[in-house]
Parts: sequence; structure tokens; C-alpha cells
Amino acid sequence: MEKRVVVTGMGVISPIGNDVPTFWSNLISGVSGVDIIKAFPVDDLPVRIGAEVKDFDPSKWIDLKESKRMDPVAHFGIAASEQAIQDAGLNESSLNPEKIGVIVGSGIGGIQTMENQHSVLVTKSHRFVSPLFIPMMIPDIIPGRIAINHGFMGPNYSVTSACATSSHTIGIAMRHILCGDADVIVTGGSEASISPISLAGFTNMKALSRRNDEPQKASRPFDINRDGFIIGEGAGIIVLEEMEYAIRRSAPIYAEITGYGFSGDAYHITAPHPEGKGQALAIRSAINMSGINLENYEYINAHGTSTPLNDKYETVAIKSVFGQHAFDLNISSTKSMTGHLLGAAGAIEFIALCLALKNQLIPPTINYDEPDPDCDLNYTPNKAIEKSIHAGLSSNFGFGGHNAVLAAKKFEF
Repeated sequence: MEKRVVVTGMGVISPIGNDVPTFWSNLISGVSGVDIIKAFPVDDLPVRIGAEVKDFDPSKWIDLKESKRMDPVAHFGIAASEQAIQDAGLNESSLNPEKIGVIVGSGIGGIQTMENQHSVLVTKSHRFVSPLFIPMMIPDIIPGRIAINHGFMGPNYSVTSACATSSHTIGIAMRHILCGDADVIVTGGSEASISPISLAGFTNMKALSRRNDEPQKASRPFDINRDGFIIGEGAGIIVLEEMEYAIRRSAPIYAEITGYGFSGDAYHITAPHPEGKGQALAIRSAINMSGINLENYEYINAHGTSTPLNDKYETVAIKSVFGQHAFDLNISSTKSMTGHLLGAAGAIEFIALCLALKNQLIPPTINYDEPDPDCDLNYTPNKAIEKSIHAGLSSNFGFGGHNAVLAAKKFEF
């Protein structure tokens, strides 16, 4: 029998909730997690808004002494992984740790630690730089710590591909399971890049919304008045398992992951290809791997960043793949609520796709007030809808022209 891979556990730390039920409830209710940034002074900055994680206490998930040896990017990733591992019941002593892997990525890694320790170097001296600086900064420390915490000895590494990072980690994890490298993989992404230097960098490249007076309305994917993305933070972690293995141990099953497509634009370091060629290639690849006909897809959780070019060219890519059926699809950008979690976006949004399939409920694109003639599809404006969904896609595209698309379907034996 051909192997199948299913989702058996989920964990979320996000701007709209620090557990899966809260995240999902706020998502389908159209709650925005965007506000004035509280982490550092922003009064004199041209961009003062972001989607920060709120009311997060790392000590709920991590020993206090150990948490001080970590960057917030690890706090988020470990907290979300603990949720997912508990949800999937991976703490069973009967499981073979050699067949359980951890693949978790981050687009930027421990940039808050980098910024802080560079300040120490400049204002004091090299002697005061923390000996923990390197392990606090590098992204691969997150899967390393998760594996150490649980004794998981299977495939273990990190992936970095900007905003496509955690879509890549999930797709790669699925392939490891299909190849027999592991029975179970804990996978996803984490990001904690709301810092002065990150904000300055994204601001100066004119990527961010400047709608400071209306933070909750600033992220408005596909709307004609969109003016940039909202920098967000958090983590999304899932547990993927070979289906027969999951069934034997009576694990909960949220959805089945059926396809993974990836490509490069080979066009520009930040701008998407104007004909959506690379994006379309990744979408087609995911669909082809899934074995599900185009007309049987009902939903796409889009990349939908709320930037002028991305939303326009993503629409072009969708239409080039689906043709007339593109107009029958429901599309939504949950970034309208969570902001853009960069390397964690793919995982958070794949979780949203799986929950949409399980609950037969499509989350909205909020702040969709005035249509853009160049974005003429059904973006599920402002209100969640109940709909029979058999199959869907989650798309994420990153700086550098990195494209990754995941396909999933409602789980059926």
C-alpha cells in the first residue's frame, strides 16, 4: 500500500492566540492581532505597528533557567512544539525515538540576540559578549532543543528560505516520512523578528504598511488600498505521521497532507515574477503530487501579504493554473489577521488550512473593502463561510524567489 501522511498534532503561538483553539476562534471571527508595537519605543518611527505575540509566558513551557539561555524565537518554537507533541500524544514511552524527527525553520533566527549582543560589543568590549551568543542566535538550535527535550533521534535540522521557510520544512518532513526515514516528524517554523533593526530594514525597503493610525485595518490583502505587509511573530508546529502508524496508536488526525510543490522565480531578490511563473510551477507541482484533480480543490490559503505586487501576481499565478475554476475557489489571506510571520507563516497558515478542512469552515480575508481590478477572485471578504471542502492549498513565497506550496485534503480512511 502506498504510504500516506497525516497531521496528528498542532501547536500555535501567534498574535491572535497562544494555543490552537484560541487561534482558530479568533481567525474565523476576523480578529486582528495588529497594534502599536509595545516591545520598544516607536513614537518617532515611520512604521509603528506590528503583530506581536501577547500575554506569552515562556515559563509555562520552558524551565526558567533554560529560558534565559534562549532567544524569543526559541521560546516560541519550543512552546508551540510542546503543544503539538502533547496534542499528538508523542510522549508515549513505547514509541521508537530513532524514527521521530524534528525539522523546524526560521527565516531570520535569533535577531534580537544578535542586535543585543552587537550593542554589547560596541558599547563595552568583546569580553562582555555572551558565550551563549551563537547558540542563542542560530535557527537550528530550535529543532536541536526540541529533540533534546524529548529524546527524538530521527532527522534533525533547520531550513531557511525567507517567507517560504516553514512550508518547505513541512513539505520536506512529509518526504522524509514517505521515504521511510522516519515514522513521525515534528515540523514547522518560528520567528521573533520584531526588533528595531528588523523594523528599520523592512521600513527602508518600503515593504511595510504605514497605516499607523488604523493598526487593525492595516493588513488588507487584495484590497486596492493595500500599502504593505505587517511584520508579525510567533510559531506554528505540527506533527506529521505515516497514516498506518498514526492509526495503530489511535492518534488524532486533523487532515491528510497530499502534496508539496517548490520552485524558484529566478527573477528578482524581492519582487515576484510579474507572470507568476515560479509560483504557478510550485502550485502545479503540489497538485500533481496530490493526485487530486484541479476542479476538486475548493480553497486556497494564499500568501496574500497585502503588498501591491505580491497580491496582484499571486492572483495571476492562481488563474494561470486553475483557469476558469479559479473563479470558483474560495481564497483567503489569514495574514490580514495575524500579520506576516515570515519564516513561521507557512506553518501557521497550513494549520489554518487543516482546521478549515476539519471544520468545513473557511476563514475570511478581513479589511477587504474596495476590490482591486487586478485582483478579481473570491477572497472570502470579511466573514468566514461554511463550505464543503475536500481539498485545499497553502502557498508561501519568499524573498529570493523561493516558492513552496502544500496540498492537503479532508482525512478519510
